[in-house]
Amino acid sequence: MSKNTKLFLIGIVTGLINGLLGAGGGTLIVPALVFLLGIEDHKAHATAISIILPLTVISSFIYLQSKIIDLPLTVNVAIGETLGGIIGAYFLNKISIPLLRKIFGVIMITAAFRMWVQ
Repeated sequence: MSKNTKLFLIGIVTGLINGLLGAGGGTLIVPALVFLLGIEDHKAHATAISIILPLTVISSFIYLQSKIIDLPLTVNVAIGETLGGIIGAYFLNKISIPLLRKIFGVIMITAAFRMWVQ
């Protein structure tokens, strides 16, 4: 299978999961880029963030049309998220790959556990 075909399939799966569950950007793209395509971890994380923008804009437009977005909640979280994104982007290249993988793994396991038990 060619690299472009793999990228396309990763995109389809990620878009489907994001549209359905509101997750998928980092949780799917990062491991796929690192383990399926051999992309360096820092680049995979940065690429995932870049890919999330168009995915989020399109999904948000559909959610707005369906009137299922709580706009005040969204604005309040977006303000904090913007600040957190700036700080995270600054520190990404300063964190070693082993530590980055551990942080990412703990967050994914914690989220999975919380979803599973509720």
